[in-house]
Amino acid sequence: MFNLKIADMIRQFTENDLYAINEIINDSATAYRGIIPTDMYNEPYMTMQELKTQLEDGIQFWCYEKHSQILGVMGIQSKEGVTLIRHAYVRSGHRNMGIGGKLLMYLCQGSHLPILIGTWADASWAINFYQNHGFRLILGAEKDLMLQKHWNISARQVETSVVLTNYNSKD
Repeated sequence: MFNLKIADMIRQFTENDLYAINEIINDSATAYRGIIPTDMYNEPYMTMQELKTQLEDGIQFWCYEKHSQILGVMGIQSKEGVTLIRHAYVRSGHRNMGIGGKLLMYLCQGSHLPILIGTWADASWAINFYQNHGFRLILGAEKDLMLQKHWNISARQVETSVVLTNYNSKD
């Protein structure tokens, strides 16, 4: 279990949160500028329409709120026998305060399925974050298979991404 202070709250998003979520995603994603391939980086990183499409596709967003301000967001999606963690972002001015870890732990507690997380291969800080929370990299052809099966992304994004999991197979 993890400890939230009284003024801190993790809650499911509401329609009123869409603009704040979109702002957080685009603010936080500026960290990718110059890190991920330039042909994969756009500004804004995610448009409002893209966010709405993600919601229509079944992603449920959760918000970390402190003193009525949303500081972090993380999405979760059940898909074909796994749980995907999607779009994990913390406002740039509030990073390294445990917000992402609290959101991740909260969402992981609610899943009884293997959890998969996709991120950019060159986003070493993101990979380290997930590894520090008990996730391991899936490598090679298995990584490509997971990305193609569970995400709707381009071949170029498959090529430039990694997958992490909390599932330990007996192989």
